[in-house]
Amino acid sequence: MDLLNGGNAPATDLIKDGTEATFMADVVETSQETPVIVDFWAPWCGPCKTLGPMLEEAVTAAKGAVKMVKINVDEAQTIAAQMRIQSIPTVYAFFKGQPVDGFQGALPGSEIKAFVDRVIEAAGGESPGGQLDDAVQAAEEMLAEGAAADAAQTFAAILGEDPNHAAAYGGLVRAHIATGDLEQAEAILNGAPAEISTSAELEATHAQLELAKQAADAGPVAELTAAVEADPDNHQARFDLAQALHANGNVEEAVAQLLELFRRDREWNEGAAKTQLFTIFDALKSNDPIVLNGRRKLSSMIFA
Repeated sequence: MDLLNGGNAPATDLIKDGTEATFMADVVETSQETPVIVDFWAPWCGPCKTLGPMLEEAVTAAKGAVKMVKINVDEAQTIAAQMRIQSIPTVYAFFKGQPVDGFQGALPGSEIKAFVDRVIEAAGGESPGGQLDDAVQAAEEMLAEGAAADAAQTFAAILGEDPNHAAAYGGLVRAHIATGDLEQAEAILNGAPAEISTSAELEATHAQLELAKQAADAGPVAELTAAVEADPDNHQARFDLAQALHANGNVEEAVAQLLELFRRDREWNEGAAKTQLFTIFDALKSNDPIVLNGRRKLSSMIFA
């Protein structure tokens, strides 16, 4: 499934080795229609050997929305001087014959992709990242509406375009959680690429999976409520009640019970109340009122 419907220019046309003689045609004239990224490099430059291939990969992934010209500064000293190249690697993006963006030095892959997306969008195009983000949003809406299988298929297609798309990877795991296939969800999560394994999206998904696994073993709310009311210092019953409440969708009350448990005995079961609170907070968006209020109340207890 190809989620990107941009140009289909072949890679040989997208990426060229430029010279002083071809600079006007390859960069200035070509950029009248399509943005052109110029990579100023040299054979003796170590960082260039890393940056160049990553730039080429990002440009190729854009499928014609941007082009790239590689300029060896040792063989194009006049242009390097005109562009005031002080060190390499230096990268400039041209549009309508003028430099519109650029950077010096090596960058990580995620920042290179963001740079290429920014150049495309500045030229009025739609970047691969932007298109994939739209697809993620559509899949999230499917998931919210209960169409977990369709959402999973869309998330998987996005990952076919960009295997390191953290939001899509987390979404695929959550789609399996929604269908109740926790074993498959955990297998997918454990197989996440190293580049995104510690991303905020996957950290949140990991917390959601832990809560889903707890929900499968949660006890009945009524019985646990009665146990807590009969003995407010029954910490295990209160902890179990919080899990049961969360499993039934009553997140705010679950947080309240855990805060009360922490207030009564913060060290109980190796600080289980605090750990569970952080798991719930991590599973939610950072600006969720439940998170904001819960963190504030927890902090007031810790520093009281």
